[in-house]
Amino acid sequence: MGLSGIQIYKLLPQTNCKECGFPTCLAFAMKLAAKQANLDKCPYVSDEARAKLAESSAPPVRLVTISADGREVKSGNEIVLFRHEKTFYNPPGIFIRVYDDEPLDEIKATVAEAAAYSVEYVGMDMTIDGFAVQATGDGATFAETVKAVLETAKWPTILIAEDPEVMAAGLEAAADIRPLICGATGETWEAFAALAKEHDAPMTIRAATLGELADLTEKIKGAGVEEIVLDPGVRDIKSSLTMNTLIRRMALKKNFRALGYPIINFPDECADDEGMVVVAATQAIAKYGGFVVLDRFSPATIYPLLVLRTNIFTDPQKPIQVLPGVYEINEPTPDSPLMVTTNFSITYFSVANEVDGSGIPGWLLVADAEGMSVLTAWAAGKFDAERIAKSVKSVDMESKVNHRKLIIPGHVSVLLGELEEELPGWEIMVGPREAVDLPAYLKLWQEKK
Repeated sequence: MGLSGIQIYKLLPQTNCKECGFPTCLAFAMKLAAKQANLDKCPYVSDEARAKLAESSAPPVRLVTISADGREVKSGNEIVLFRHEKTFYNPPGIFIRVYDDEPLDEIKATVAEAAAYSVEYVGMDMTIDGFAVQATGDGATFAETVKAVLETAKWPTILIAEDPEVMAAGLEAAADIRPLICGATGETWEAFAALAKEHDAPMTIRAATLGELADLTEKIKGAGVEEIVLDPGVRDIKSSLTMNTLIRRMALKKNFRALGYPIINFPDECADDEGMVVVAATQAIAKYGGFVVLDRFSPATIYPLLVLRTNIFTDPQKPIQVLPGVYEINEPTPDSPLMVTTNFSITYFSVANEVDGSGIPGWLLVADAEGMSVLTAWAAGKFDAERIAKSVKSVDMESKVNHRKLIIPGHVSVLLGELEEELPGWEIMVGPREAVDLPAYLKLWQEKK
């Protein structure tokens, strides 16, 4: 087991110099104990203490980074099994795989389409993370395909080849990026480790049992490669779930360093049916996959996977929020309706999208409700008459609208009387309970204006 924060503190210089970025050595020690800081940040720790602390302070799951042209995909540094225990930090990278026996024009078209795909979700732009290139033949063909992919989109890339010589050719074509080298087994790990060390790139290792994986990671680490990704080797949905879970539990609960590495999963190799491939990908995202490689690109299937990943890899203790203030939709005029809602992102975008889609200009006042939805905020006392009135006054709505009418969500109609007291001269109107009913409501509002 790792050392406690106090045990770590006793091994630190205790100078409180702040050069590590923390206010005190004790604060730094607590972060080390929680696996949320790197010992290298302390410039004054003794060699003896460093040796004692290195193993204890290292995150239970090693951080692995691949990059290209300013883009990075990171996996690892996770410290809990379930997001509600604390949070997850590095969402799994989603990669689209192409094969080097496909026509180059088709490969470039697939890569271009996937790279251009971007969708907005609660204020965030979601995209895939990179591409994987699979070798099926000789090194020259592999290198040509890698070059074509990177010319189309220089994104983080996974190179997949079983032959070390073929991999070497692919690495030469990818010399100006930091790819993930994938394909090593118990028979070929030495040659792949040499390539990984030469090119300063992380590598995967594939084995069918946990014992074999642990044995191989120790050998690879001994060869000088620190960033390793585990390929459990199994290729069915049930076994993948079992292996992913066991690997993560061994790393986090048993502090078993030999399995403390990110995992790569190949959903298309776990199922033939496209629907079951999506199920396998969903499972990999939810259950500890660090790199998820898909053989097909389809917006219809990629979108729900991206949304799922976003929802899992947000801090459950910190709701996604938008900035409080007034938002103009469809170029409102002083005669346009004024609505109020909370700053919970999903609530805001649900309301804003409905108003925008209606084509009716409107003012949307977003009150600071600490990132809670309307009913939750009202129940917690974070969306009351006083806060709403304060929001109206803070953005000086009286100078922006000619009327004195404020539409509140139907779920908090109980606030009507209190708001009329807080905002003398204003008419408080109760809007619909659901955002989807706003367009019809606003149309009536316009007709009665």
